[in-house]
Amino acid sequence: MGRGIGGMKSLPVTVVMAMALGGCVPAGAPSIPFFGAYFPSWLLCAVIGIIGALLVRVVLVRLGIDDVIPARLAVYVCVAAGIGFLVSIVSFGR
Repeated sequence: MGRGIGGMKSLPVTVVMAMALGGCVPAGAPSIPFFGAYFPSWLLCAVIGIIGALLVRVVLVRLGIDDVIPARLAVYVCVAAGIGFLVSIVSFGR
């Protein structure tokens, strides 16, 4: 006999959802003051990642490796993401 939405069948779902929210902190996302406004830190990390990927591409073009890379767009997007994540972890520890 099925129970309604407030019955025992929804209890495990509620417990799992409550446990998943346990890692949330009320401190908020890290932000950077810039010209009197606060920008999210991930925006700075994304810009640094894109600039880093451009520098990696310049180096690979000079070495002649860029021509043999398959799926260049995917490779450089992953390089940008990796640099951005690394900057985020090193700078903000999150």
